[in-house]
Amino acid sequence: MSPRREMSAEAAPPEPRGQWVPAEWEAAMAVMTRRLGMYVDESQRGTGRVTARRTPAELSDVLSLQRWIREGGMDARSLDDFLGRYLEEGTRLHHPGYLAHQCACPDLPAALGDLVHGVTNNAMSLYEMGAAAATVELAVVDWMVSKVGWPEQSAGGVLVNGGSLANVTSLLAARAWAFPSAWSEGTPSQAVLLAPVSCHVSVKRGAAIIGLGCDAVVPLPCDALGRIIVESVADVVEAQRRRGRKVMAVVANACASATGLYDDLQGVGRVCRELGLWFHVDAAHGGSALLVPALRGRLAGIELADSVVWDAHKMLRTSTLAAAVLVRRKVDLERAFRQEADYLFFEDERGGPDLMMRTVEGAKAQLGLKLFLNLAWRGEAGLGEYVAGRYATAHRLWELLRARPDFETPYEPQSNVVCFRPRDAPHERQQIAMRDWLIADGRFHLASSVVEGTRWLRATVMSPSTEERTLHALLDAVREAARQVRDMG
Repeated sequence: MSPRREMSAEAAPPEPRGQWVPAEWEAAMAVMTRRLGMYVDESQRGTGRVTARRTPAELSDVLSLQRWIREGGMDARSLDDFLGRYLEEGTRLHHPGYLAHQCACPDLPAALGDLVHGVTNNAMSLYEMGAAAATVELAVVDWMVSKVGWPEQSAGGVLVNGGSLANVTSLLAARAWAFPSAWSEGTPSQAVLLAPVSCHVSVKRGAAIIGLGCDAVVPLPCDALGRIIVESVADVVEAQRRRGRKVMAVVANACASATGLYDDLQGVGRVCRELGLWFHVDAAHGGSALLVPALRGRLAGIELADSVVWDAHKMLRTSTLAAAVLVRRKVDLERAFRQEADYLFFEDERGGPDLMMRTVEGAKAQLGLKLFLNLAWRGEAGLGEYVAGRYATAHRLWELLRARPDFETPYEPQSNVVCFRPRDAPHERQQIAMRDWLIADGRFHLASSVVEGTRWLRATVMSPSTEERTLHALLDAVREAARQVRDMG
């Protein structure tokens, strides 16, 4: 071998490290699909506990976290053991007894979408970073816009990571509409936001984030169940104007997180149109009723809104997170963000829109793919059947409660949320103690809400596995929890 050839061999670059090895991928995926398949099957059949409550210190030991962080070396075999322990210590949203929070029981297609994103990592806020993902998101947004009742040509939106960020983004659009110079000069001190006390916590949080301050959220008069009294809205607006304040937006619920009840969107929307006010509808949870002809009337008037938030990771069965910010005039969303970044935005041929210009996020996951795959797999009608079924099951729970004199409930449900309690355990500390007992028992996971100034147990029917026999078993378990709480004093 000549010296030249020897030098060339010695200078050859080392074998690349960190690349995926096909055999390793196949072994790991075999473990993942088997473990997750068992997990979903067991959960849907109601096997095992709904949720676990070990402390972080206990869980760290169970999962050997410090050893794995320190030493590494996990492979498919050890992944199998770790994943088994990990899944046992989480919360089973597919379980029929899961009736707690408003998080989706994710459908299979959405899970596949998460896998695609995890492998490809197309951060598609910039079109060149994921043209297919951006195009899918635009198609999904157009579909949601059409369900709201706006013309697709002028309306638009974007998907973001969660309803809280979606509400913040909507408020930024409202701020840009009401105060065009706010991006450069800041939010004027006289700006206020009108919202019911029952609005989601992210509304007040968003007001603080964008510079209004949470004290600038003026409560709208509501009835005993937290629904806006439409006749009072104009009076509140006038009272604020007399104080030298300008109403930036009016917020309504569709539906309220704590109760699942809908505001009168048509009434509030008409007042906002007459007074020239931005109308924002937080339909994060209840917007999916738009897919059901028999339920759509509960959102009558949503087409009067200037902005709407609608979460796919609630009743559209995508995994967390995928929330839509929808605006009646797409230009209003584009005006909300007026920042320049010459390393990202410059004159070239990109082929499509940069969605970064519509959101707080600099990089964004392929959120639209999850919802698109659910639609492609189940069809709009299939998703509508799921929504109708969960609403119907919740209403059936209310009927069972009404038929039992030992329970009380404050209202007839309008969604898949039901509040109730045993008549002989009405006190707040008893509600909390019963919930804790149920979680420790392992068969059911409930939340709680304050309605009419008092605390109630809250069931949110999310899992398709929750059926009639689940409801009967739930009421029996709650009765036993009430007895245990009374016996403990």
